[in-house]
Amino acid sequence: MNKEFPVISYNLKDEDPLLFSKSLGDNFKQIGFCSISDHPIDSNLINQAIESFGSFFKLPKEVKHKYLLDGKGGARGYTPFKIETAKDSNLPDLKEFWHTGRELPSGHEYEKWMLKNIWIKELPELKDLTLELYKQFDELGKSLLRSLAMYLDLDEKYFDKVTNLGNSVMRTIHYPKVDINEEGERAAAHEDINLITLLIGGHQPGLEIKLKEGDWLPVSSQRDTIVCNVGDMLQRLCNHKLVSTTHRVVATRDTTDQSRYSIPFFVHPNPDWYIETLETCITKDNPNRYPEGILAEDYLRQRLEEIKLI
Repeated sequence: MNKEFPVISYNLKDEDPLLFSKSLGDNFKQIGFCSISDHPIDSNLINQAIESFGSFFKLPKEVKHKYLLDGKGGARGYTPFKIETAKDSNLPDLKEFWHTGRELPSGHEYEKWMLKNIWIKELPELKDLTLELYKQFDELGKSLLRSLAMYLDLDEKYFDKVTNLGNSVMRTIHYPKVDINEEGERAAAHEDINLITLLIGGHQPGLEIKLKEGDWLPVSSQRDTIVCNVGDMLQRLCNHKLVSTTHRVVATRDTTDQSRYSIPFFVHPNPDWYIETLETCITKDNPNRYPEGILAEDYLRQRLEEIKLI
């Protein structure tokens, strides 16, 4: 396959904000994915976080399971190997992960929807590392959403007010070594639930996106880039002007004997945001696909049920 995975320099946002917005939006319109190079997230912080979480995933099962919150949909803390299952898949994913969410002001009304973070007592240094990385992801997500707002002919700060206390989640994933004959995939074909996803670790072999023609395109990017993609909430909001693309993580014969780590940051809106199709994205040729809106929290719960997290 000759198709190349698109890369956009974040520096272009300062040099030519309109061109950056158009490049980002056009790629999201065509394939729903791109890589962002020259991004502002601290590479040393990324490396430290992956190394420290690597130490956590090597802990005995009984230690890791202390941080499993039963009945909470994996919203915070640890989710064990072979639990999450892609929609329409009969086999669980070959991965384990840790979730960190937003630190809300004490007593905030969103606490009824957004759980408090839990921290790993065996690795106390992870708290500050994780919170700083979350903060940097959050700021980058806000910046990219401003560019997408411009592309969608909205006020540049349209998403600021609906994501300022959004239920965004940072997921640190460990894909253990696998037997090539083991059933299932590291992450079966799926689409993301949220607005946009920012991914560290997309340079490692295994991530593939499904093109409109039905072919799978391996994601090839440099170590210092972030892979960014559209989620279903954004696709729904803009009436499919931007596309949420099916993707998966596979283990090849060259990578089954290697652990794989990645950190996706799922940018979510505030849980009480009502998702309604943008009027500017409804046309005669593209009528409203979602005539009834839905609360972001309700949509999230529907999708978590589908992937067997609740």
